[in-house]
Amino acid sequence: MRRAQDRLRQLRELGVVFASRESYQRGGTSQTRYALGYLGARLIAAQRAERPPAPKAYTESLERLALWPKLTHQLGVNDFFCALASHRNPARLREESRENEVSGLTQWWPELRCTRFFVKYHSGGRDTALRPDGYGCWEEHGRVVRFFLEHDTGTEPLTAVIRKIDDYRDFPTDAFGVLLFSVHSARREIALREALRRALGDPGFVIATAARDHGHQDGPAGPIWGLWKPQGGDSVPRRYRLAELPQRGPYVE
Repeated sequence: MRRAQDRLRQLRELGVVFASRESYQRGGTSQTRYALGYLGARLIAAQRAERPPAPKAYTESLERLALWPKLTHQLGVNDFFCALASHRNPARLREESRENEVSGLTQWWPELRCTRFFVKYHSGGRDTALRPDGYGCWEEHGRVVRFFLEHDTGTEPLTAVIRKIDDYRDFPTDAFGVLLFSVHSARREIALREALRRALGDPGFVIATAARDHGHQDGPAGPIWGLWKPQGGDSVPRRYRLAELPQRGPYVE
C-alpha cells in the first residue's frame, strides 16, 4: 500500500495523474481519487499517434469530473465490475490451467456503449435506447451468464427505479441477459422486491437482486443473488452464485 501511494504521489507531481478529494459537509474528506492528468493524456495520444487534447479544455474536463454529481455512482459501478475482473477462484484457476478454459469476467460494457448498442425501435419512428449502468458476461464451469446491471445507491425513490423496468420490458431483454439490481442495503433490497411485486406482473425476463451490505469474500461473483418472482414477494429463499443464474441470449461480439 505504501509503495503504491508513493508511486501515485510521484506520478501526480510529474503531472501524469490528476488527484482530487471530496470534502464532506460534516467534516473530513473522501479517499483520494485519481484520473489521467494532462501529461498522461499527451503520452497516451503520442502512443496512439493522435492529436493531443488542448490543455485548457482537458483541465476543465478534469474539474468537471471531480465535481460530477454521478461520480460516486460511477465509482460504485466500476467497483462492481473491477471486483468481478479481479476475482480469482483457486479451483477455477486449476481447471483453466488444465483445460485452457476461458472464465471470469469476459465482457464489460459501460453505460455509453450500452446506450449505443441496445437500441429499440418504436413504430412512431423514434429510436430510444436502454441505459443500464453496465453490461457484462461472466463465464464459469462452462456456464455463460450475461447481465445488465442497475447499481442503486438509494438516492432515488423506488418509483423511479421501477420505471426503468419499462425500458427492459419493451426491449427483448431476455434475449440478451439477466437484469441485476445491486442495492446498498438489505432493507433497500426488501423494499425493492416488494415494490416490484406491487408494480409488476410477470415482466417476461429474469430479475435478480443483491444487497452490498451482505458482504461475501467472493463479492458479486459469490452466492448473493436472489431471483425475483412475482409470487415470491420480498423474501429470498435461496441465494445463488452469479454463475448459477439462468443463461440467456447469444454471445455479443
